[in-house]
Amino acid sequence: MTAVAKASANSLDTSGSNATAEAPLDGTGVVNLDPWLAPFSETLKRRYAKAQNWVKTITATEGSLEQFSRGIEKFGFNVDKKNNIIYREWAPNAVAAFLIGDFNQWNRGSHPMKKNDYGVFEITLPAKNGKPAIPHNSKLKISLNLPNGEHVDRLPAWIKYVTQDLSVSPAYDARFWNPPASETYKFKHSRPAKPASVRVYEAHVGISTAEQRVATYKEFTKNMLPRIHKLGYNVIQLMAVMEHAYYASFGYQVNNFFAASSRYGPPEDLKELIDTAHSMGIVVLLDVVHSHASKNVLDGLNEFDGTDHQYFHSGGKGKHDQWDSRLFNYGHHEVMRFLLSNLRFWMDEYQFDGFRFDGVTSMLYTHHGMGTGFSGGYHEYFGGDVDEEAVVYMMLANELLHTLFPDCITIAEDVSGMPALCVPLSLGGVGFDYRLAMAIPDMWIKILKEVKDESWDIANICHTLTNRRHGEKTIAYCESHDQAQVS
Repeated sequence: MTAVAKASANSLDTSGSNATAEAPLDGTGVVNLDPWLAPFSETLKRRYAKAQNWVKTITATEGSLEQFSRGIEKFGFNVDKKNNIIYREWAPNAVAAFLIGDFNQWNRGSHPMKKNDYGVFEITLPAKNGKPAIPHNSKLKISLNLPNGEHVDRLPAWIKYVTQDLSVSPAYDARFWNPPASETYKFKHSRPAKPASVRVYEAHVGISTAEQRVATYKEFTKNMLPRIHKLGYNVIQLMAVMEHAYYASFGYQVNNFFAASSRYGPPEDLKELIDTAHSMGIVVLLDVVHSHASKNVLDGLNEFDGTDHQYFHSGGKGKHDQWDSRLFNYGHHEVMRFLLSNLRFWMDEYQFDGFRFDGVTSMLYTHHGMGTGFSGGYHEYFGGDVDEEAVVYMMLANELLHTLFPDCITIAEDVSGMPALCVPLSLGGVGFDYRLAMAIPDMWIKILKEVKDESWDIANICHTLTNRRHGEKTIAYCESHDQAQVS
């Protein structure tokens, strides 16, 4: 699948610009760019204040937003210099926890974990003869005792590698990924500079072969990267990388947020793919799914500690009925840590260059864009249907990414046209670099399938191609995966 993208010429210069320098420090700087936003100044101030309050709270409790985003160094499995293994898991509802796996013959009683006042369980496994007590690539789980007396086994929420053996069960197995230095991929090339104008090749590793099977990271590296480079693309958007149980979901039912899909090979092969792309001057973006999560219990986050509200909203608010998935509680401290650390992890561990955020419209509104048409009236973007906790999460995510990685690219998949989505936080915006012009590929597929050549409405085509917000960059696909796979 290919999709040519061209950035809008009407881009906003935020590097030392007068607009930024003279902007009021209350989130209403965007009004200088779009005076029609003036009636909604109080809403802009409130959103901005919520984002600033989050930063203050995180700084007071965690040291800084940067430290907060290093959650992977605290949670999940970490191996110190002496090869001791420290494992931590947040499961506030559980009354007891045990680490089980191949390493202890799945004995629930041999490795109990200690719970602190914040609902975090911890255990340290001392090295054995100088080596980690858990062998590389061996299976493991966390076993929890719930208040009702029930025992449940879960895959660690921060696990970095999971595998699926359909001959045994459709459920995934968690693996302790700790390869020796000789088997760990070492990056050789630095990240390319951020392109002035992006030309995006949208790709799915698994379907990148004409054969009726799942392709691998190595095959994509060998066969597809030279082709993409030769065609002149400077950005690859990799889809369906975050591990998902249902392959046909195209990567949108994520089970394990820190695990690169094992369908295509081990994590080191994905690192090689990205490093090779960098050697060609190609930027690689991850299609990140923070808009919802798989409702799987045995191998996902759903009901992890026995409740429906640990990572997600409780009741109907935490369920996306049309996607049959769970919805994150973006207002929770530990959920914020999990998601921000997830973004940081993919940038640090795999050297991705940024993200295309999936389902941003669903995140922006409590109605998730379902059964609702957007007329373009500004009241639709600043009313009670807006999920401000999600808006603030995206503000912080963009601020974190662009502060730590100045050349990072973030793209929002939004069909609503939310104003200030691609304006910096300093001006009261959400902070994305680009939005997707979602109506354009829909228009092309409709014309090609339903309209005779002599009946093309040139005026409507021109309007659709140029219908974008002033001062906000737009990526205009000719075709995206929605049309290629669904239509």
